[in-house]
Amino acid sequence: MLLTTAQRLGRSLLVVLLVTMGSVGLLSLAPGSAAAVMLQENATPEQVAELERQLGLDKPVWEQYVSWLGNAIRGDLGSSPITNQPVVEAINQRLSVTIELAVFALILALVIAVGLAIVSAAFEGTLLDRAITALSSGFLSVPAFIAGPLLTYLLAVQLGWFPVTGWVKISAGFGGNLESAFLPILAISLTEIAAFHRLLRADLVGTMREDFVEAARAKGMSPAYVMTRHALRPSSFSLITLIGINLGRLIGGTVIVESLFSLPGLGQLVVSSITSRDVITIQGVVVFVAVVYVALNTLVDISYSWLDPRVRKAGA
Repeated sequence: MLLTTAQRLGRSLLVVLLVTMGSVGLLSLAPGSAAAVMLQENATPEQVAELERQLGLDKPVWEQYVSWLGNAIRGDLGSSPITNQPVVEAINQRLSVTIELAVFALILALVIAVGLAIVSAAFEGTLLDRAITALSSGFLSVPAFIAGPLLTYLLAVQLGWFPVTGWVKISAGFGGNLESAFLPILAISLTEIAAFHRLLRADLVGTMREDFVEAARAKGMSPAYVMTRHALRPSSFSLITLIGINLGRLIGGTVIVESLFSLPGLGQLVVSSITSRDVITIQGVVVFVAVVYVALNTLVDISYSWLDPRVRKAGA
């Protein structure tokens, strides 16, 4: 058990290392530098070179990365050369927005998808099942960068139910916060609804044919009781895995939605950092998202032992 855990941690650290190396390598291929952005267009090449020397940007990319990595291991993600703000502070200021969007989108997707999957499995092969599946396929084919403008036009511009852009902090009132967050949450959740529904429906259909479910039916239990008490739990293993993966992906994947709705989250921080060639900030955000992603997947592995007694017995 300890060896398996150590191997998993080793793979996780390797993933984080490779992700940060990849981000730095890709940014090094782009033209320009943070010094040129800071000095604007009228700066001479000599001025740009001097500022790069002061910021340490004249060193080879690998040397800059090794220096940054050494500090990151000690918990120091550095400071932005553009704003002089510590990266950890910048992440903390924007993290609550991104976390709220990701978590509420995941909750909304789960509530809708589980309900649709139960109905689809209970009425397998009927017109209702086919209609729900078609709706799910439609959600899956509409990415967030298309769903966002469409929802904004229909629900904000045409109907006036929600604000077009802007963000109200939850400390200023939950109602106002939810009103400003609902459209981006809905835009993010549409593809998640489709993915969760299709996966859970397939697992439920298979579970409903198992002997223990047939035995529960033979005892005279109601179809709703059999579905929710006997079939849903053993059918949720794949769904829980997907939830862990998707939550980490959502935290790092709200870039487009935050840009569309002008939300002050991590996505907007990444976009502005890429524009200004702020490699230090980008590396810090990438490391944070990678660590969250890896941690969530580890928690998913642990949750199997609670859901399936066979896993607990195997690990005992």
